[in-house]
Amino acid sequence: MNSQRAKEIADSPTMVNVTCDGVSVYIQHVDEKKETARIYPLNDRENEREVALSQLNEG
Repeated sequence: MNSQRAKEIADSPTMVNVTCDGVSVYIQHVDEKKETARIYPLNDRENEREVALSQLNEG
């Protein structure tokens, strides 16, 4: 996923289906310089981590 789209999703008031390694996640923050996103699984808010934007898939 490109950084612009990830930022749009993170800033959107509506929920967009995004997965990382087959798990539905919520994007909290996008770091455009490092091309990473801070995410957590929808069913486990305590399991926050930073991943490369290339690991995120929409849809």
